Amino acid sequence: MTARCLKAVELGTNVRTRRSLFGGVAGIAACASFAGPLKAFARPHHHAAHAAKAAAAPAADAPAGTPANTPIGPFDTVARWAYVVDYDTGAVLLDKASDERMAPSSLTKMMTAYIVFGMLATGRIRLEQSLPVSEKAWRTQGSKMFVPLGQSVLVSDLIQGMLIQSGNDACIVLAEGIAGSEERFVAMMNEEAPKLGMMNSHFLNVTGLPADGHYMTARDVATVASHLIRDFPQYYHYFGELEFTYNHIRQGNRNVLVDKGLADGLKTGHTDAGGFGLCASSKRNGNRVIVVINGTASSNERAHEGERLMSWAFANFENATVFRRGQVVDSVPVWMGEHRQVPLVAGADIVMTLPVGWQQRSHIAVDYASPVIAPVTKGQVCGALVISAPNMADIRVPLEAGESVAKLGLVARAMTRLGHGPAQ
Repeated sequence: MTARCLKAVELGTNVRTRRSLFGGVAGIAACASFAGPLKAFARPHHHAAHAAKAAAAPAADAPAGTPANTPIGPFDTVARWAYVVDYDTGAVLLDKASDERMAPSSLTKMMTAYIVFGMLATGRIRLEQSLPVSEKAWRTQGSKMFVPLGQSVLVSDLIQGMLIQSGNDACIVLAEGIAGSEERFVAMMNEEAPKLGMMNSHFLNVTGLPADGHYMTARDVATVASHLIRDFPQYYHYFGELEFTYNHIRQGNRNVLVDKGLADGLKTGHTDAGGFGLCASSKRNGNRVIVVINGTASSNERAHEGERLMSWAFANFENATVFRRGQVVDSVPVWMGEHRQVPLVAGADIVMTLPVGWQQRSHIAVDYASPVIAPVTKGQVCGALVISAPNMADIRVPLEAGESVAKLGLVARAMTRLGHGPAQ
């Protein structure tokens, strides 16, 4: 690997050094230790037309909204709140007021589902188990599964009613059956949310019906979506089912992106306070994106904007494996060590979400304090990989020592200081 030292290294003095590895596609091609060629997303045929339309749409077709922040510059959206994140890397692709508290409406049911799935996974309840319908559940207003008063309903049916039909009554039956009351179930939601990293959410009910002090943020909605997908893959399919019939009433999935095959799950919501909201996830060619919007003006605007942001994300970003776990990225000098250098390696596969075509515009370097002072322990963080590109904040990833380097003995250290020892 060819490298250029941008700052001089003084022996025995700790100096910040950045070594340029390569920049642009030509540099990448010349770098023998690079993980391999990168490819942009290749979308399935039934998604390609939607993605192409979103990517090629003229400026006049853009919504008359306000800009969201993205790594590639401002991007207008009509949603009052919006957040787009790569599921695998956690890279934020779009952010508009994502930490502002909002009325989550039926997006609340994602947190309700997380608690229910946890009860299923631990054996506290079973899918084939039946739960009784209380008068409170039967009288609950808003979207309904139409559970019968005084009868019992299978947990599996209640989950479908909650997630496909957005049934508020189904949520109450589940909450009362699991915790004894909606209030105790809500306490479980509020206890679990911070553990998931949802630091700006507070629940007062299991349905999302309007209540002062009941709120989530767009970021927290995406967080619980990620946990639902990761923690309970065996139950995630419920979010993607197209329809459910109960009590002779057939209802379709309210998530239009799911219905159109552009997403494989999650949830929609609507109240006057929150507007029309949506959380959707899609996986295309091994890459998964989560889109959250809220505060749109109508169900049609919600569907169009959700589809537009999903297509925009896949059209403009790709996941790249820059280096593999254990791969030597560079070597750095060691002072007073039994070896003159130590290799810097990736402690894990370095996978990043980057703008499409990043190879032509990016610069990759290694940043470290030089020289590294012996002893050095294998796995010790000794530097960072830095990826920079125009209009994008630098991305820094820690690099580890690939092997241990013992400190020279007393005599050898003395000779080295006098200039008679091995070159350092």
